[in-house]
Amino acid sequence: MGKSSEWLDGAHDPRDPNPWLALYLDASGPLADEVKRAWLSDASTRSRQFLLPVVRPLARLSIVLIQLLKIVTPRSWTSSRILHRMIAWGMKTFVSPEANWLILRHFHLGSQVLAFIARNAVPGQELPLHPLSPPDIDALKDDVFLQHDLNLFNFVINLNKALGGRAIEAPAKLDFSMIRQPDLRIEDMPRRWTNVIDLQTAIEVYTPVYQLFLTDNDFWRATNSLQLDEVIGIYCATLLGRPDYLVFLNNKHPLVPLTTLRAGFRLVLHGLSTEMLHALLSRAKAVASG
Repeated sequence: MGKSSEWLDGAHDPRDPNPWLALYLDASGPLADEVKRAWLSDASTRSRQFLLPVVRPLARLSIVLIQLLKIVTPRSWTSSRILHRMIAWGMKTFVSPEANWLILRHFHLGSQVLAFIARNAVPGQELPLHPLSPPDIDALKDDVFLQHDLNLFNFVINLNKALGGRAIEAPAKLDFSMIRQPDLRIEDMPRRWTNVIDLQTAIEVYTPVYQLFLTDNDFWRATNSLQLDEVIGIYCATLLGRPDYLVFLNNKHPLVPLTTLRAGFRLVLHGLSTEMLHALLSRAKAVASG
């Protein structure tokens, strides 16, 4: 993991315990070792410590200003193509290897989770899905971020139409065939001397850029998609028969949409919730397979 994870190898000092080591050794959550290491290595960087506190308030101010601008010029400067190319360039140039790896994983994991629900909630029916499994950062240029948001809403609509008002019930045997670890390696992520921006700071920077280059409707829909974490969590918990798993959920209350100001922070929580949910499904698959 490089210099960002030196805390893993340092000696424990009871008079000055390392908080990252404590979080890494804590086994109360389901995250796999590689994911937890990447997440904490990225969170323990100087970028997050010193840059994030400066970037976050500026990013939130930018969201307010762009919102005012969108009232006057609702469709000016909108271009999903430019947006995705800018994001991909920024990730390859400035974002840390751990953060890039976690971002790419997110699309794979999200698609697998939706496929798991679709296969088990309405067995025998084929719901229209649009799985996203970008093999590298360049693949994100194909409107992957925008499509990810569309996938969530379309899935909830199509699933509940297929259920016809019925509640989800677990089948006699769950199908975990779609749950697997993505074929992505941190070692393959860009490692220029400029690739130092942590995940949270990068997301805070990209949120107002996302807002600027999308229509106001697209941006609001994207931020409201974060409210669906609880919905997806309930679907999976019901199929698994484990309502206690909802304790790992962070974005709650889907019927009370929040403003766009905290979208960057909530997006990080969305990423962590997806990792947690996929880890729980992976555990359940291992148990089912004996």
